Amino acid sequence: MVQTAFKEWAVIVEALAHGEQIVILRKGGIAEGRGGFRAEHERFWLFPTRFHQQAEGVVPEAAARFGGMTFPPEDVLRIQYAAEVVEARRLESLAAAERLAGQHIWRDDVIAERFDWGCDQGIYAMAVRVRQFAAPMDLPMLEEYGGCKSWIELEPAMDFISTKPVLEVAVFEQKLAEFREALV
Repeated sequence: MVQTAFKEWAVIVEALAHGEQIVILRKGGIAEGRGGFRAEHERFWLFPTRFHQQAEGVVPEAAARFGGMTFPPEDVLRIQYAAEVVEARRLESLAAAERLAGQHIWRDDVIAERFDWGCDQGIYAMAVRVRQFAAPMDLPMLEEYGGCKSWIELEPAMDFISTKPVLEVAVFEQKLAEFREALV
């Protein structure tokens, strides 16, 4: 059973869900404090959020999706996807982050902005294997899920075993090899 969820822009969750990317880049939310973001969990649910989401922050092809995205009522949290961290790295140079271009839908200037944000320079890159439920799970949207934080604990915990990978093994392995090659 997995209770932890990771908050991410809904458009990024969609790209992960469709196998367009296996990379999550994160600096961290205000609630992470001075230590910033850490890849604290190996398995988690993807919590799609509109909080801070901006069409200008992603490449034009992804920005075009904003008009067609649908969301449940505001009192409902719809969970359909989970992720397993295969590899997590803290990128200490902007050049390393830039080598991941084409492997995610973030715009280059957004990555640079996040890299430099806060007290220290750096950004986390996680390569994740995304999985999905056969049908979405609708949960009540609780007040404690709000705010600028990456990790939250869902009520209730859900069975990770009942999910299936969104990418075939060979496709995922190719994307993982590209991720690793970019960061050599």
